[in-house]
Amino acid sequence: MEGRFSTRWRFSRIMAMIQIIIGMFVIFISVASLHRFYNVSNLLHFSSIGACHKFDAITEGILHEGGYAPFDLKALSERIDEVLSQLSELQEKLESTAIKLSKNAKKGKDKKVSTVGENITLVEFQRFLEDEVIRPLYDAHISLRLTRIPRPEDAVLGAHSGALTEDPLVNYFTVEETRKYITAKINRDDVQNVYGLNKTYNTIGHTCVLMKEELEKYMNYDVGSYCGDDWDLGQKLMLGGCDPLPRRRCLARASKLYQRPLPINESLWTIPDDGNVRWGKYKCRDFKCLSYKNPKRGYNKCVGCFDMEKEKLKWVSNGSLVDFMIKDVLNVKPGEIRIGLDVSVTTGTFAARMREFNVTIVSTALNLGAPFSDTIALRGLIPLYTTMSQRLPFFDNTMDLIHTNNFMDGWIELQLMDFILFDWDRVLRPGGLLWVDRFSCARKDLDDYMYMFLQFRYKKHKWVVSFKSKTEVYLSALLEKPPRSL
Repeated sequence: MEGRFSTRWRFSRIMAMIQIIIGMFVIFISVASLHRFYNVSNLLHFSSIGACHKFDAITEGILHEGGYAPFDLKALSERIDEVLSQLSELQEKLESTAIKLSKNAKKGKDKKVSTVGENITLVEFQRFLEDEVIRPLYDAHISLRLTRIPRPEDAVLGAHSGALTEDPLVNYFTVEETRKYITAKINRDDVQNVYGLNKTYNTIGHTCVLMKEELEKYMNYDVGSYCGDDWDLGQKLMLGGCDPLPRRRCLARASKLYQRPLPINESLWTIPDDGNVRWGKYKCRDFKCLSYKNPKRGYNKCVGCFDMEKEKLKWVSNGSLVDFMIKDVLNVKPGEIRIGLDVSVTTGTFAARMREFNVTIVSTALNLGAPFSDTIALRGLIPLYTTMSQRLPFFDNTMDLIHTNNFMDGWIELQLMDFILFDWDRVLRPGGLLWVDRFSCARKDLDDYMYMFLQFRYKKHKWVVSFKSKTEVYLSALLEKPPRSL
């Protein structure tokens, strides 16, 4: 009996101590936050004028003429509210547990029997402390430690110099790895880097702010361990405009059944081994299932791209007037087409066929319901895993050829198309060729889309419009970029 009373007394003391610690922690947060904004002397002597001046300096910095806030008070407020909410939930959980322990102890005393089954054991209590007390306290502690609050004198300096006193969005995200990624990296010894800058920013697309939950899930991993099988989450972020994605410090997973790839002379026209693809995020579980004959294949773009016998016929045999042959296109600029870009939904067939003509093609590819990017690489070709929202990672005037098929159709908004075409024009060299392959749109919209291609005043080598149906048309064109001198 005395042993049970002693155990209950010990539990009660522990619970009381934990609640006292939490209370002190909350007080510490409040005082620390005030201290960062106001000098202690201001609090003691009620020097409201000085405090107002310092707060005005911070506010001034928020609205400085760059239009870019050096300090995000809203994010700070949200962070503090989040921590206080965590502490409040923890306090409620502890009080609930204390009440439950008290009831169980009283019940055991009334029965005059041992209530080991109803009272938690020391091992269970230890687990409770670790999972429900220590971990939440640690998370709250880390969140506060990572909160960036500029000192008043820094805010005054920033307001007058225009220099940023806080990294953009650093207080918006809560996962430590995300914050580390977007924080500016100061060069060692403040030496300028190869770009002539003293610091380097890792960038993320601004739309990441609208996809905070997905991005934090993507960046929530153990450094140095294996990444989750979450490539589809990364692609969802990219398609949502959170592009480019941040780099991660975890190890990418590969298929457990990965086989050595085939030699290049065999791989170009052979379906890869099923074991070389991670199939977990697709409806299909092998390449045979991806056949165009299967209505449940899980994708609807580039239907038939995984059937090599059909793919072998593309660009080498005439199907209709809108189907140009590769040899005819290359004869327009004999010996000049060496490197190019294929902006299509593809498994790499255009690049494979061009390789036979000694032309190197980089193929853009996303895994839209099927392993397009994996297949291109396994065929021995170069996939560029990118979306249309990203600027092409090539320098100006470098590509001999840009080919597009099954990518931009009549769904595309004209201003978006304008930005994309101007980017293509940027990377295409003078004298380079733009091959528009089977662009389809509604007949009533044809004039608008024709203008989009013709606005650059490219030389027309081929220009064919053909009916797709009563209301839709195909447009195929081969255009040459003119020289533009300064």
